[in-house]
Amino acid sequence: MYGKCTRYRVKGIPGVKDRSFDALQDAKTWLAQAQTDARRGEFVDPRDGAISLKDYIATHWWPTQSGDPSTIERIEQRVRRHIVPHLGAQPLNASGTEVLRHWKKRPEKARSDLDPSRLGNALQHPPGRRRGPSPRTQSMSVQHVGPPAATPGRVEAWPPEGVLAVRAALPDRYQLLLVIGAGLGLRQGEALGLALEDIDFAKEVVHVRRQVKMVRARLCFALPKGRKVRDVPLPSSVARAIQQHTEQFAPIPVTLPWDDPTPAETPVEAKHRRPRAYYSLLVTGRERKAINRNYLNSCVWKPALAEAGVIAPLEEGNTNGARVREPSREHGFHAPRHFYASEELEAGESVVSLACWLGHSDPGFTLRKYSHFLPRAAHTGAPPSTRFSRSRSRSRSRSRSRGRSAGPVERGS
Repeated sequence: MYGKCTRYRVKGIPGVKDRSFDALQDAKTWLAQAQTDARRGEFVDPRDGAISLKDYIATHWWPTQSGDPSTIERIEQRVRRHIVPHLGAQPLNASGTEVLRHWKKRPEKARSDLDPSRLGNALQHPPGRRRGPSPRTQSMSVQHVGPPAATPGRVEAWPPEGVLAVRAALPDRYQLLLVIGAGLGLRQGEALGLALEDIDFAKEVVHVRRQVKMVRARLCFALPKGRKVRDVPLPSSVARAIQQHTEQFAPIPVTLPWDDPTPAETPVEAKHRRPRAYYSLLVTGRERKAINRNYLNSCVWKPALAEAGVIAPLEEGNTNGARVREPSREHGFHAPRHFYASEELEAGESVVSLACWLGHSDPGFTLRKYSHFLPRAAHTGAPPSTRFSRSRSRSRSRSRSRGRSAGPVERGS
């Protein structure tokens, strides 16, 4: 089977179906476990159609999942909320394409909590097997069951006046977060994890090295999304805003676990997850600790959006706080990041450079997401030689591209 499918096959165990593996060691490990369970009479082949999807998930599929803790948590939530309640009782040999199509097309009222994008994410994690005529058809096929069409739309950037209005509505302690998002294009977790030692004022560069993320309702430090660090040019207006903020709110020590806050089970995990301190975290909460994103979004960000007129204010007499405000996902912390991307493209910056600064691994993704901002740059009236001469000098490139993206920050400082 070399070069065509999996390379090593385990066969000949009484009562156990043949199984193939990519690696020899995996085949040996599964063989030893299967032989032991077969002798004890405890072996349950996950490809046996009698086992339910719920039991298969709990016994065979979920224990094998590994990866980023926050990603694993999201997968677990999708499976627990949207797959197990509706498909968990199905036998594996009945959990085929037809069942999935009925699940996708069930009445809207039955899945009102599951929008098209989340249903598409749930379909990406089909933890099941069904019995088939050959090993090649044993996987539960979902390639013919695509997610429902999402509502057509595209990314829209706030106008400069909107950025200034939201910044003015934020408490002084949190205004720098908007400056970081609109002037550097950082994600929310990266802005919360930015420290003073990450700022190189002399070279006008910001080193994006970490983020503050939440795993199982607990905070921890981790590498940026995709586990990729990067450097972003520093506009002079953002540098001044950082200096003014540190004069008013002095950076303080913040210590959090690294990558995963759950208790370690091995010495290697304990060494990897040991708490780490960054003594100059730029933005902290009222208790002078790392900021919880749920608190920031509900109690700081949304009230500022309402005050700035971006979303509707709460009704009179409503005392339930931000939890009952209108949905405003398009106005989350990514909105300043979209503003940053639109200003850079209008200033004539290349898509490749913008993708690097935003932390996108594929410039094609950046182009697909923000391509509708490109025509606007051609209608601003600036001569092409002026708009694109920025690439000839690195210093001039910074001043021109950043001059536009930092304009609202400059005027609001």
